[in-house]
Amino acid sequence: MTSLPSTAPDVHWSGLTHPGRVRPNNEDAFLALALDAREARLLGKIGAAALGAQEFVFAVSDGMGGAKSGEFASRIAVDRITRLLPAALRRRTLDCAEVLGELIAAIHRDLLQLGFSYEECAGMGATLTLAWLRSDRLHFAHVGDSRLYHLPSGGALAQLSHDHSHVGWLRRQGQLNEREARSHPQRNALTQALGAGNQFVHPQVGDVAHHAGDRFLICSDGLIDGLWDRRIEEMLRAPEEPEITDSRAKLLVDAGVAESGRDNVTAVVFELAAPAP
Repeated sequence: MTSLPSTAPDVHWSGLTHPGRVRPNNEDAFLALALDAREARLLGKIGAAALGAQEFVFAVSDGMGGAKSGEFASRIAVDRITRLLPAALRRRTLDCAEVLGELIAAIHRDLLQLGFSYEECAGMGATLTLAWLRSDRLHFAHVGDSRLYHLPSGGALAQLSHDHSHVGWLRRQGQLNEREARSHPQRNALTQALGAGNQFVHPQVGDVAHHAGDRFLICSDGLIDGLWDRRIEEMLRAPEEPEITDSRAKLLVDAGVAESGRDNVTAVVFELAAPAP
């Protein structure tokens, strides 16, 4: 008997992080994960698989803190996702927003506890932007100023995440344009981060429908420092050319480092394509 072709879309992803041209260490971390009710499997930097029986999680975290505690913080954030999220899928009723809220709270508690317990970890914290790709929708959770962008197959680039900064708030209120926000002296001052001595955290949790041809980008603020939104959209929209073997994430990261490179630069790109006939 000939099996029917799958109707589930294929998910193509790529991820890369770079320390930049100035900083001696890399405090960014990213995650690409396939999961079901039984297990979570770390994915490679580049790959493709069908969305259906398995779901996907992609995330970027930007750590902060003295010495190497920023590196530690971002890696704790992505490690906790791998350990905590699969258990949530075993629930009989699954409220994705509730699960993501609980996950963010757990990571925040862990970072606070480590910061209070070890002198070398005092004040360490991290941003976290997480995208959970399910068969019908993309669910996301976000704290800080890493970003999640959505490029619909037939629409314009949209920033789904809200920068948790006063400058980000001013821009959402229409009081600053992109140029003014990028040059504002307080553009890097966060109002929310995981850990970092903050007693409370109020993550942004949301969801959006997805369709074949849609592309998504998660990135650290180091990429934004180098690339304007218009350039990001152009690079995400450009068709892949056979003679260019670099992944879409690498092209973005390389461009971000070339244009600025003052900070660590990280990008994770994933897109949905109709399955081959």
